[in-house]
Amino acid sequence: MTQLPTACLFDLDGLLLDTESIHSTGWSKAAAHFGTELNEAQLLKLKGRRRIDCAGQVDSWLPTPVGIDALLAVQQPIVRVLLPEASAMPMAEDLVRHCCDHNIKTALVTSSSREAVNFKTAHHPWIEFIQERIYGDDPNLMAGKPDPSPYLLAAQRLKVEPSNCWALEDSAAGTASALAAGCRVWVLSPERNKNRLPLSNNPCRVQSLKIVLNQLLSISG
Repeated sequence: MTQLPTACLFDLDGLLLDTESIHSTGWSKAAAHFGTELNEAQLLKLKGRRRIDCAGQVDSWLPTPVGIDALLAVQQPIVRVLLPEASAMPMAEDLVRHCCDHNIKTALVTSSSREAVNFKTAHHPWIEFIQERIYGDDPNLMAGKPDPSPYLLAAQRLKVEPSNCWALEDSAAGTASALAAGCRVWVLSPERNKNRLPLSNNPCRVQSLKIVLNQLLSISG
């Protein structure tokens, strides 16, 4: 029987907040400004990674690299205009509140900087219920996703074993990070899967966070 996790570790963009399309728009327009059109595969490669890592990657795709600062000078104003419009992902608030109400430890494990998180969550006060924060610019972070460091640091600060944590992700980089840290990983993948895979799989792809919430409810009885 599946045991109740000691902690739930939440990604932010694309998992709790519907922001991934906004970030993709920012990187697409920044690359286009410097003469490059990013394809879907390239945009997926950026998903879940730290801003500085994304900027370095996009810069390497340009016919003539311009540097991280030049790219961010174009990308950031675009994103900051759009982010206040981002809505919560379906059932995200319910899931966070359930964890808090049932003494399941929580941490936000995001590639975003502290400043960026404060900005994009300003209209979502329920995110403040999450106990711990691992930011992309955390001074104690050895490396960003897909490295396991973010999830290992979260488990360390919550004083729990990674194997007793459920990590909730939506990106390939984040999934790789959580798996390498030893977590049980749930991957939000809204597109309908042709083959229904067992919920015992690790990682387990789910179409809705409601499935994860239902699992917690069924375990706790």
